Amino acid sequence: MFEALTDRLEGVFRRLRGEGRLSPENVRESLRDVRRALLEADVQLSVAKDFVSRVEARAVGEDVLKSLTPGQQVVGIVHDELVQLLGRTPVTLAGSPHLPTVVLLAGLQGSGKTTFAGKLAKWLGERGKRTLLVSADVYRPAAIDQLQRVAQGAGQSSWRAAEATPPVEIARAGLDEARRRGFDFMILDTAGRLHIDHDLMDELQALKREVHAHQVLLVLDGMTGQEAVRIGKAFAEQVGVDGLVITKMDGDARGGAALSLRAATGKPILFLGVGEKLDGLEPFDPARLAGRILGMGDVVGLVERARVAVDEREAARQAERLRKSDLTLQDFLEQLRQLQKMGPMEELLKMLPGVPKAALAQAAPDTRKLKRFEAILSSMTPVERLRPRILDGSRRRRIAAGSGTTVPEVNQLLRDFDQAKIMVKRMRHGPRGFGGLGRGRR
Repeated sequence: MFEALTDRLEGVFRRLRGEGRLSPENVRESLRDVRRALLEADVQLSVAKDFVSRVEARAVGEDVLKSLTPGQQVVGIVHDELVQLLGRTPVTLAGSPHLPTVVLLAGLQGSGKTTFAGKLAKWLGERGKRTLLVSADVYRPAAIDQLQRVAQGAGQSSWRAAEATPPVEIARAGLDEARRRGFDFMILDTAGRLHIDHDLMDELQALKREVHAHQVLLVLDGMTGQEAVRIGKAFAEQVGVDGLVITKMDGDARGGAALSLRAATGKPILFLGVGEKLDGLEPFDPARLAGRILGMGDVVGLVERARVAVDEREAARQAERLRKSDLTLQDFLEQLRQLQKMGPMEELLKMLPGVPKAALAQAAPDTRKLKRFEAILSSMTPVERLRPRILDGSRRRRIAAGSGTTVPEVNQLLRDFDQAKIMVKRMRHGPRGFGGLGRGRR
């Protein structure tokens, strides 16, 4: 997400940093390029103009222009104003003291409400909250069945009413069920339409009143750009929403909806949906997102992904094995799987600060090769992973056949593993351990 905008802004700021001294004309010319970049990212015109005006008012002051690093200071001002535009402080999903907390999901058809319901249920489950998912969508074929599947995938519960039950009665009975069974949250998935109409709004208002929804979240398709802004304003005015969710952010390189919605609707963004898997949900953090847009990385987000993906006791065990230089192929397999849990490698590399785009492209690993390595390791027996020295030619042929790879690929994995063990041993001895790295070959 935001790749196109990040590329454009990086070019503008590179020029700014290259100027020894800045004048008001330099700054204004660069900010015109910033405004064009925002408009190309599908940011609403009024939002882009207001943003650039605020940056300019701060950037052309004498304190900035006469500083030793004026270009860097302008970049800092852009970052601050981006954070302000996105909402300044993160807003989280608020729970109610009266259980269950009722979260009503609204949005047009195809915005990703049902998938988000599963993602939110999984997210809540990871925080120790029991959640009941209820669908009041009686119009879309198999909508209730789909919600049951995502609830099962999220490890949470779902409930369905008898056929032909009206939506408001489904909501009422679902809430009674959630109270009776002691759930912490109830997520009410509602029907969408292809476009906004009075029937949709009237039904949402009736559902909101019936369950006394504590949180009404509007789910918007991030790929629709300024159309998402128009939809957001209509729902905020006619139904009343407490927060926004933007889905499919991984499918849009522009990301203008995220930059426009807070300013246009006055409502906070709570979550970003990325990917179709149920773990593809990111709590919205203005400062971290502004850093990613400006190519500054997101170390906090990277650490959070690692915390979710890696078991602490397992990490401690592997760290001890590293310290003793006692790595096995079983450790190698577990580390590969943990890495995959954290998400696509391309996304993880982008979260590292200060890495140029060209370097990112060169550093990106071959994910197909990693998957082949995992298949090879999975085709080994536990004893073979613990004692790779027993892997003779016959065993290697069997492993290659079982994993759908070739014997040379098995050999390559074993060579890479041996090289990794050598590096770990040398790291134990500090800089002196690397003294022989350059010897032997000329």
